[in-house]
Amino acid sequence: MDPRQLAVNTLLQNKKAALLIGGAGFAVLGLGLSYKYLRKPEKAVRVGVVSQLLIHPLKSGRAVSVALAECQKMGLKFGDLQDRHWLVVTEEGHMVTGRQEPRLVLVSLTCEGGQVCLNGPNMEELRFPLKQPDNPIIDCRVFSTDIQGQDCGDRASEWLTRFFGAEKTFRLVHFEPQMKARRPADQEPLFPQNEQIAYPDIGPVMLLSEASVNDLSSKLEKGVTVERFRPSVVISDCEAFQEDSWEEIQIGSVRLQRVMSCGRCILTTVDPETGIISRKEPLETLKSYRLCDPSEKHIYKSSPLFGQLHTVKKTGILQVGDVVYKISR
Repeated sequence: MDPRQLAVNTLLQNKKAALLIGGAGFAVLGLGLSYKYLRKPEKAVRVGVVSQLLIHPLKSGRAVSVALAECQKMGLKFGDLQDRHWLVVTEEGHMVTGRQEPRLVLVSLTCEGGQVCLNGPNMEELRFPLKQPDNPIIDCRVFSTDIQGQDCGDRASEWLTRFFGAEKTFRLVHFEPQMKARRPADQEPLFPQNEQIAYPDIGPVMLLSEASVNDLSSKLEKGVTVERFRPSVVISDCEAFQEDSWEEIQIGSVRLQRVMSCGRCILTTVDPETGIISRKEPLETLKSYRLCDPSEKHIYKSSPLFGQLHTVKKTGILQVGDVVYKISR
């Protein structure tokens, strides 16, 4: 083939390739524009205000009220305090909560200067190092699921054992970042498969409104406070049970996705101020008007619903006073 013919063929091939590339580019651009204009835009409606942020470092222990918290995938965090990252267990590794030991709700766990501080009624404060890498890792059971915890030492064990005044021995464990977390989906299929938690019952964030608590209190002889229900985020400036309808919400830079309602158990009958369990109220009153729809009985069974469990779609900072927006499309 002579040089002129070779040049003409090369030019024609390049022109064809350019047309193909250009056509593909226009197709991609067209798809992008179609998605942009066909996709329903988000609508944000103000539904309330954050009135409290509560971290429960020790499962079933006292809440720590904070004005600001990191909202991470596994729940709220403030400094070294992470929600439900400490757990009381038996010597066999089985979890201990306020259901078995009601006075556990009186125990306060905080952190200060790299030290963990344990406090309780008629007990001297105990301080021990947050990091104890040489301590053994204990295999634990939380709701029939295996999980690990780093033992917090004999001094913490002796403190708890004295506090409960029982003949059996109790130990304190801490969930460390390198440990394998639990999957809520193993217990409740409504949760996404990739969600992970440490020692919470089931979800990383529980949200409840003040109005819902006030509505319940109006039906009781003795009113109750939000602390009895152990929420992470408390909302004001909304109507009772309005939070039931918030499928997706935005608070500051944080995006939360509702998964399911929170089914309530005997722990709600433990008074957070006295550590006394009644086994009756407010659970019986909740059952009188907060049972699930019959179509959802396979999920909640006979548990009354109070508060909403959320996953964290987008992490960020939460602050008391933040406006809560319901997101719809």
